[in-house]
Amino acid sequence: MNGQSSAGGVFAAVDIGASSGRVMLGRVTGGRASGKTVSLETVHRFPNGVVELDGGLHWDFDALFGEVLTGLAAAAETAAASGDRIASIGIDTWAVDYGLVDASGVLRTQPFSYRDERGRTAVADVHKVLDPARLYATTGLQFLQFNTIYQLATERELRGVQALLIPDLIAFKLTGQRRTEATNASTTGLFDAVTGEWATEFFRALGLPKNLFPAIIQPGETVGTLLPEIAARTGLPAETAVVAVGSHDTASAVAAVPARQEDFAYISSGTWSLVGVELDSPVLDESSRLANFTNERGVDGTIRYLRNVGGLWLLSECQRTWAAEGHRQELTALLESAAALPAGGPQINADDPAFIAPDNMPERIRSAVRAGGAVLPDRPAAVVRCILDSLAAAYARTLARAEELSGKRTSVVHIVGGGSQNRLLCQLTADATGKTVVAGPVEATALGNVLIQARAAGAINGRLAELRALVRASVGLESYEPKLALQSP
Repeated sequence: MNGQSSAGGVFAAVDIGASSGRVMLGRVTGGRASGKTVSLETVHRFPNGVVELDGGLHWDFDALFGEVLTGLAAAAETAAASGDRIASIGIDTWAVDYGLVDASGVLRTQPFSYRDERGRTAVADVHKVLDPARLYATTGLQFLQFNTIYQLATERELRGVQALLIPDLIAFKLTGQRRTEATNASTTGLFDAVTGEWATEFFRALGLPKNLFPAIIQPGETVGTLLPEIAARTGLPAETAVVAVGSHDTASAVAAVPARQEDFAYISSGTWSLVGVELDSPVLDESSRLANFTNERGVDGTIRYLRNVGGLWLLSECQRTWAAEGHRQELTALLESAAALPAGGPQINADDPAFIAPDNMPERIRSAVRAGGAVLPDRPAAVVRCILDSLAAAYARTLARAEELSGKRTSVVHIVGGGSQNRLLCQLTADATGKTVVAGPVEATALGNVLIQARAAGAINGRLAELRALVRASVGLESYEPKLALQSP
């Protein structure tokens, strides 16, 4: 990767998920004659996870931001070694969570995690003031007990502070500038899905300060440049720009879906599975609300029409439990053993809220199977097969419902993110949906992050179709055809 000439410099992608984060360098190389490609280089990885603090589940933001600075310093050093300069920095993370910052920029407390139970306690009170049907008709947001609107309803004092969603909080700590990026704003329950602005009537109804969130910024716009102390600590020039990308990691991932045509569905598969289609306008009717589909902003004003479905959190939590019990299970061996088991085994509701909090996941899965009148053998391979069969079935149901509600028909399913490496899950998804599954790229989120930065810098041009063509030219993909004998009748 070193030694390639980079058009417009290189781009630093800060990409943080609920269990880990990384800082990556993205390079756009080539020209008109040879065709451009984009490549990634990981310069720093670090763990992330919830911590118990004052009786609640929080993110250790101070530690997280320290890792971001370490990663940016590593990015600066790596770029300099190859004779490149970092043109900009983009940040994406998970959605809904926020930190409260006072007028002097001090973070009131470590941000709560969506895995904390506090949001659930406020749901009834919010719905007394704002009927769920009214909420959905404006925001188009899927009901989840941890949506930002419910978390905010538990706050005792919001005067004199602003709420910054996690990627915006990181950008603020880097630049001193307060903004709210649109794709993440759309996950708060306080964002108008049609106008693309804050739903100010909801702020009034809930007694929230009208300036609780900063002004909205779109992907590709510049947040600001580095504060002098950040530049000194990272070795980056103070004029290095922080550029808004699809700061909700799913928005960046969907931007990098390598689709050739418009009739595609996508599954961003990681800790959660985000399953849906891309639309030009939101679906805000009552049928969509009752099906609990969400209308979240994507890059270039698109709508990510999707549902949150349980994800590989189930599998990683099982591995964590087995390791704590002294039985460390290697994933490759687990998947091979699970693939050898016959089809038609017991399944669970993979997106049941009972699986949100960390705990003994294998026992909770076996308990859910027993509650359904079946028995799951006490063997890791059986538990893994149950998880993957359940996810594939949930994907198929969700995609069929998305097509029905949106009127958009699809011919191919793109799986991006970590789940694209899980060959068994990809094949089971092809079997369950009856559609071709195209797996990859694994690093879709970071690629989408880099592509928006590169377009803002003028290193590439075009809208989503052109960005997706660049992804196809840059990464290896694998296709899975449905095995007709295994499809559901």
